[in-house]
Amino acid sequence: MKRQGRLVRWEADRGFGFIRSPEVSADVFVHLRDFSDRQAKPQVGMELSFEEIHVGGKGPRAVAVQAVSAGASRPVPKHTPINSHRRPVSRRSNPRRSSASEPSASWGLLFLLAYGVLLGAAVWSGRLPLLVLGVVPGLSLLAFFAYAFDKNAAQTGRWRTKESTLHLLALAGGWPGAWAAQRLLRHKSSKQSFLIVYRATVVLHCAAVLAWVFWLRGIPVLD
Repeated sequence: MKRQGRLVRWEADRGFGFIRSPEVSADVFVHLRDFSDRQAKPQVGMELSFEEIHVGGKGPRAVAVQAVSAGASRPVPKHTPINSHRRPVSRRSNPRRSSASEPSASWGLLFLLAYGVLLGAAVWSGRLPLLVLGVVPGLSLLAFFAYAFDKNAAQTGRWRTKESTLHLLALAGGWPGAWAAQRLLRHKSSKQSFLIVYRATVVLHCAAVLAWVFWLRGIPVLD
């Protein structure tokens, strides 16, 4: 599937760099040999079209890379009006996208607060052990660092963390840390297929906690 992006980093002496595209959550690795035009001289700021692939569990990689236009093979001054109609608008759309997602962030914070109140009340009433108040934050920290490691691996072309591992951490109780990582690190926050499964793990985890607190452990309705 063809995508477009901007070359944001290029190591000329080593022959590789990274493309940033609004259609991909992480920067895409590209090597000089992946350019269709072998005489191309990549420069930071080039507008490129490419096909995204994944090899051996590593981050995204670009193949069949082409300059969007013939003039794109030369460095383009930042004040050039040609690009001002396209990429700067796209780059500056991120703050707007963030502001548009503020309502969902507020709902997420309210959900986290409700979850914390539930755990605190369950521990206070003796329906959950005190250990829970240490395990859940610990799992959240573990999930957050797993996201951070995966994003760094995607940017440097190293071995990625499997999505199933991230989902398992969320299901076990680390979903608050995963939610924070998606917001703060902007990792896995735009891949809809991943988010659908992530939200399902949150629902399953919370349903299991509610079932344990109010059903399996019993709940007094009338004194």
